[in-house]
Amino acid sequence: MLHEPSVELGADHASKRKTRLGLILFLVYAAIYAVFVLLGLFYTETLGVKVIAGLNLAIVYGFGLIALAAVMGFVYSLICTRMEDQMNGGTKQ
Repeated sequence: MLHEPSVELGADHASKRKTRLGLILFLVYAAIYAVFVLLGLFYTETLGVKVIAGLNLAIVYGFGLIALAAVMGFVYSLICTRMEDQMNGGTKQ
């Protein structure tokens, strides 16, 4: 039993573009999260405002952050798969 990859992947020509995309998405998320933290630090009364179905802004914003992270993960995966297909010769392994 050898502990080797089941598939030889070779070079990933899309690596730099995927890294750049990941950093951009991270910075966007970090900025949105920073606004949430700043609201909690300096405008705590704002987070208590009821916004949707009797839920306050803190709850809606918090769940929104979780949903945004999931959506950004799916978007990253979709875009990276397309980049890999284009830049690595379109071969699926």
